[in-house]
Amino acid sequence: MSGPPARPPVAFERATPGRADARAALRTLRDLLRHAVSRFEAAGLCYGHGTDNARDEAAWLLLWSLHLPLDTLDDWLDCRLTAPEIDAALALIERRCAERIPAAWLTGEAWLRGVRFLSDPRALVPRSLIAEALDEALDEWLGEGLPDWLSGEDRPADWPQRVLDLCTGGGSLAILAALHFPDAEVTGSDISADALALAADNLALHGMEERIRLVRGDLFAGLGDDERFDLILCNPPYVNAGSMAVLPPEFRAEPELALAGGADGMDFVRRLVDEAPARLTGHGVLVVEIGHEADHFEAAFPDLEFAWLPVAAGDRMIAAITRRALAERAARRA
Repeated sequence: MSGPPARPPVAFERATPGRADARAALRTLRDLLRHAVSRFEAAGLCYGHGTDNARDEAAWLLLWSLHLPLDTLDDWLDCRLTAPEIDAALALIERRCAERIPAAWLTGEAWLRGVRFLSDPRALVPRSLIAEALDEALDEWLGEGLPDWLSGEDRPADWPQRVLDLCTGGGSLAILAALHFPDAEVTGSDISADALALAADNLALHGMEERIRLVRGDLFAGLGDDERFDLILCNPPYVNAGSMAVLPPEFRAEPELALAGGADGMDFVRRLVDEAPARLTGHGVLVVEIGHEADHFEAAFPDLEFAWLPVAAGDRMIAAITRRALAERAARRA
């Protein structure tokens, strides 16, 4: 680990320990954790790919480096480490500071809703808020928030029968949807061949090759002309141009195609809203993540009826739209 440039000692200043002395002081996992947090803070790292602070990120990387379960930090904090273990952990810490790429790419894996996914530069690190909505807000909204024509007895008991994960990337939402709706047919679609290759790896990891179909195409282009879905999930590129220009290195490292949404972030979403009615069944629902672009979303679609699905990160980040609302908007604009 390289330190700051050497400075001549002054009378009121204690001499800084050398690199060897600093390395010798690291004996336990607790020592390494403190060291990692200090390094991360000094390097000005940005988080958001599975953790949101330096301590959690340091704990994740250190436990992974030591081949320890990721939820058992307190059990090992005061355990003394071997020299090779310390060296490997220090190398990982320094890579994170030097390369400024998501930690998930250093470990090759990411966790979403307790499910492990392979992760690398071919696709965004799995983190979609729709994963939380699938487990919580969506079911509640379907049961209580919909008008009679789409809820209760009028909706088929086996709804949804067909689910589409549009902009599937590495396939995490498609896999979570298949787990949440075990009887549904699930399709994952993306324009990126690289992302779909990673998705195929994740399907194999979870034994989902027979449950989930992957197709390639822009928006709905990879699908058959007559294919319709009960539920479409979409985490599209929605970051507006101003935000794209100031993204930290960890986010700029991800595929721009999966992030950039044009001047107001709504370029892809406009196409989606226009074309989705033809791809949804009568009881169909579109669930689209728009992150921090709620104001831009509402400005782009002032004539669209929809509901916000609240998640822990905020109440205006995921929109749920029925096929009827989409079709009524299309009819008004015809």
